[in-house]
Amino acid sequence: MTTITLAENFAPAVRLDHAARHEQPIIDARNIEVAFKVEHGTVEAVKDVSFQLYRGETIAIVGESGSGKSVTARTVMGLLSRRATVSPRSSVDYLGQNILKFPEAARRKLRGNRISMIFQEPMSSLNPIYT
Repeated sequence: MTTITLAENFAPAVRLDHAARHEQPIIDARNIEVAFKVEHGTVEAVKDVSFQLYRGETIAIVGESGSGKSVTARTVMGLLSRRATVSPRSSVDYLGQNILKFPEAARRKLRGNRISMIFQEPMSSLNPIYT
C-alpha cells in the first residue's frame, strides 16, 4: 500500500500558475515546518507548507481546527512562542529576502507596516476609530 500525503495531492511547493507570472511574489513561503517542545518530547504542528502571494492577491489558509493555520501565519509574522522551533529548511521570502533570518528588530519593523495579520476574532483586532 502506498501512502500519499495531502501536500502531494493538494499543495505543490510552487503554484501551478507560477510559470505564467512575470513578477516576483511578495511572499514566497517554502517548506514551513514548525515543532513545539512539550513536556515529553516535541509536537510537529506544521509540516511542509508552501505558498506564494503576488501583488493584488488575497489568499486564505483553510483547514480543520488544529491543522496549523495559525502557526503557519505566526511563522510568517515572527510571532511564535519560545517553545517553537522552525526547521532550518523553511524560508519565508518577503520581496526576495528570507525574513526568517532577520533579527527580531528588523522583523518588528515589518510587522504592522509591511506585513499584517487579522487574528481569529477580528472585532478584537479591528477598531473603527483607527485607519
